[in-house]
Amino acid sequence: MKKSLFLLLAIFLLWSCSPKKYSAIMLPETEYVDLDTLTVTAPSEYEGDPISLEGMDSSADLILPTYNPSAKRESDLLHTKLDLHFDWTKEQVIGKATLTLKPYFYPTDKVVLDAKGFQFHKINFEGSNEQLKYDYDSSKVTIHLGKTYNRNQEYKLFIDYTATPAASGGSAAITSDKGLFFINPRGEDGDKPQQIWTQGETENNSRWFPTIDKPNERATDEITLTVEDRFKTLSNGILVSSKKNTDGTRTDSWKMDMPHAPYLVMIAVGEFAVVKDTWNGKSVDYYVEPKFEKYARDIFPYTPEMLQFFSDKLGVSYPWQKFSQVVVRDYVSGAMENTTAVVFGEFMQGTARELIDNRQNESIVAHEMFHHWFGDYVTCESWSNLTLNEGFANYSEYLWMEQKHGKDEADFHRLQELNGYMQSAAQGIHPLIDFGYANKEDMFDPHSYNKGGLILHMLRNYVGDDAFFTALQTYLKRNALTEVEADELRLAFEDVTGEDLNWFFNQWFFDKGQPTLNVEYDYDDETKEAIVMVEQTQDAKEMPGVFVLPVAIDVYADGKKTRQNVQIDQRTQTFRIPSDTDPDLIVFDGDGVLLADINDEKSLDEYIFQYENAPNFVHRIKALGQIVDSDTPEAKAVVKKALNDKFWLFRLFAIENEVLDDKNTAQIAKLAEKDPNSDVRESAIRKLAGTEDKKWAPLAARAVENDPAIKVVSAALETLLALDKEAALATAKKLEKDDDEGIILALAGLYNEAGDPQRLGFFEEKFNKVTGFNKVGFVQNYVKLAQNGDAAAMLRTANNIKSIAMSEANMFWMRFMVTKSINELHATVAGKIESESDATKLADMKAKDAELVKIIDSIKAWEKDDRVTNMYASFPDPAPKP
Repeated sequence: MKKSLFLLLAIFLLWSCSPKKYSAIMLPETEYVDLDTLTVTAPSEYEGDPISLEGMDSSADLILPTYNPSAKRESDLLHTKLDLHFDWTKEQVIGKATLTLKPYFYPTDKVVLDAKGFQFHKINFEGSNEQLKYDYDSSKVTIHLGKTYNRNQEYKLFIDYTATPAASGGSAAITSDKGLFFINPRGEDGDKPQQIWTQGETENNSRWFPTIDKPNERATDEITLTVEDRFKTLSNGILVSSKKNTDGTRTDSWKMDMPHAPYLVMIAVGEFAVVKDTWNGKSVDYYVEPKFEKYARDIFPYTPEMLQFFSDKLGVSYPWQKFSQVVVRDYVSGAMENTTAVVFGEFMQGTARELIDNRQNESIVAHEMFHHWFGDYVTCESWSNLTLNEGFANYSEYLWMEQKHGKDEADFHRLQELNGYMQSAAQGIHPLIDFGYANKEDMFDPHSYNKGGLILHMLRNYVGDDAFFTALQTYLKRNALTEVEADELRLAFEDVTGEDLNWFFNQWFFDKGQPTLNVEYDYDDETKEAIVMVEQTQDAKEMPGVFVLPVAIDVYADGKKTRQNVQIDQRTQTFRIPSDTDPDLIVFDGDGVLLADINDEKSLDEYIFQYENAPNFVHRIKALGQIVDSDTPEAKAVVKKALNDKFWLFRLFAIENEVLDDKNTAQIAKLAEKDPNSDVRESAIRKLAGTEDKKWAPLAARAVENDPAIKVVSAALETLLALDKEAALATAKKLEKDDDEGIILALAGLYNEAGDPQRLGFFEEKFNKVTGFNKVGFVQNYVKLAQNGDAAAMLRTANNIKSIAMSEANMFWMRFMVTKSINELHATVAGKIESESDATKLADMKAKDAELVKIIDSIKAWEKDDRVTNMYASFPDPAPKP
């Protein structure tokens, strides 16, 4: 009891002192309390810089740490019914909302709704003409109900409103919080399609309909959309009716009869092509731009197969009414798991040839689909618990890769996730369940995503597959259609395994950081034992000084592998493993699952043995990475051997690190034509360019004509240019009639490399054939080639591309990129002015440079986005030379 009282006193006094951080406080009776772990330690066992309680000012102000709780539930939204029309010119939503609500528990005579930027025309009870009193601060509306309702009494509010969605910010993950977006609303932006789409996460759907915009709310909904008959619509749930009106419009009614969080409500309107699939009697629909209609199943690969796989793996069949996916223009994120209606950015679209061996689309489809269990069916109760949505969705990518493409592909994906997290952690760390965030948008980072998935993989490895997936099934069924926090996940695992898992959840979910492990190996010839020495060296002031790490150690000796499972739970530990002979190799973390920075050193012979014998991708790729740095004959032989590795990444790695000679060049040429993986073929063809041997030009020409993958065609054109420029340009000329965007981009790259400004006509002809993100690479090649031309060509180029920089429909970074490119054209002309001696030419160049400056100034004057204008401030003064 005394220790508990002193512990509380220590915490109180920490908060009431100045904000300086202390690692521990010295308690009376000379005991210390560690402020990270809240454990009491004797002086002889504590290493740190404690402070004494004696002399502290007990009257100092109490400073509580930031804590972001789950939203308080005062009213319960049961059902939302929306009748929506749109004013495209004014970019407004004209809406009528009928909301069914009741008090959550305590009686109340008012309800508070989120409604950002609304104009209210009527607020009354359904069926009544009597206006209700309300207070509105432009963000929330407090409606006075006229009487007190208890938790058993439902009521229906009717709200007639106009919403004008407007952005107030954004984040790295979701670049705008506008909520609802009109794309090319007045038809002013060339061939860009007109669309409406929404992005509700985090709390932005309340910019287009009134709601309780919190993740721990949940309601059913009906949405009626009246649009021009040329448009298709999409929303949550099932399309229950579609009626053509006499004025050329059509009214579609969508119904979602299962409750979900308000941020998951969506609508999309546009001239989409709709391709239909089915799974288990449910509609599976793909909404794409018409020119991509025949590629819809390539854009959203394996969708029905994934639905079956995840349903089987989780033991919970896909629970929703349908599964639709739509690609929209100028999307402000990557993709969004709106219930039954996932939205994707236009980067997903491509032809079958462009999407060969494209794992990105697969991963994103899997990610958003898995959310329909983790995020939609069971939803994080607060943004602090976001990883219960995003960590699972990230881990689904591993599960799918493992199922469809094998464990090597899955482990390669995991390694990319690990590297992404580690790069982020180097900039700063926070608890995975972070109640102290400064802004809820900050939660959308590699902690919630990458780290969350990596931790789930460790948990799976620790408890085993059977227990892992049984626990997930328990978690899903127990918490179906409710909101959750991390402890509910822990309890599901504890109930299945029978083990207290607080140690795992406390260090990985509720604390921050990850271990740094220095590992050394030795052998004791007298005792016949392999020795593994492990030291945790992470900064104990920033994260736990000791992580508890169950880990496998594999010892390879006498032609066999012996595994020792150990637990690391001290700052420094030594493990001794029986071995009759000095091992050929010791592999720490044999399964390659630890989220840790592991530092160990091995000899070249050990790395060669590891590449050839370790079964895990992580250990093999690390070994090969060390081997290629050696120029010994043994190392070179291993690299040659890797050209035939069963996993494509090792073959690609070997190609890029191989030193060419007659024998291996022939082998690389074979890979360029015959390898089953397009990334390997692409790399091999690029490697042949380095031979400068014209005899490989026919191979490159064959690849241009015959390879199904556009990226290989592009690489082959570049190689052909390097080996036989005349043949490359002749081959390219044959392809100019092809309007496939992938071919256009390949030719753009080739013509830029060739450097002949006579080819600028190709860019001018194809400018409007390239869309979306493809425009970026196209414009960059266009501008670089124009810089080889005269001032007139550069001015013409600037006039052609300036429309991209002056369209709100384009992403802010794309506008900046184009303006920067025009500024580079100006700089090039200015440089030529410096060296021009002919007076007539000089006057002409100065006049054209002045026009370039006018274009830049007009763009700057037009731009209103602070993110862009701030970047423009870094430009040098564009004023032309006098």
